[in-house]
Amino acid sequence: MRRLTIIIVLLVLAGFAGYIYTSLPTTASIVIGDVAPSFTLEDTKGNQISLSDLRGKIVLVNFWATWCPPCIEEMPSMEQLNAAMANDDFVLLAINTEDNGRAVVPPFLNQTPFTFPILYDDKGDVQKRYGVYKFPESFIILKDGTVDQKIIGPLDWASPKTIAYFKNLAKG
Repeated sequence: MRRLTIIIVLLVLAGFAGYIYTSLPTTASIVIGDVAPSFTLEDTKGNQISLSDLRGKIVLVNFWATWCPPCIEEMPSMEQLNAAMANDDFVLLAINTEDNGRAVVPPFLNQTPFTFPILYDDKGDVQKRYGVYKFPESFIILKDGTVDQKIIGPLDWASPKTIAYFKNLAKG
């Protein structure tokens, strides 16, 4: 009887472990040189924005959330970078990853407005496709659609060195 109980407990534990393993989020890690996975998301104004439509431009894709202090900290410098690159082939896309983003982003933007597009990934599909699990996380995509850089954590996007880097990319 004791042996049967042990076998049953082991089977239950194995089943539970299998369930947990199959329930983990599946994320593919995007690395430098990969073609950036395409996506189409809605922005805060109701427009559909597709990454594939931006071929021929340098694209900065930033994943963020309103509850993330480092995300909020870097956004003013993103605004400055966006302004500095206004006359270049450059697009900045800030993808909000919160499932309630449509409720929390508008009040956030009322207090701190930005001119770059804010997109909603409320189902987390693009976040999973890019393998994003730390915030903020950003990808610099070249004109040919390949990933040039992956940055985890906040950055001063308005530093002279960073702006010069983007200006150089936009020329080539």
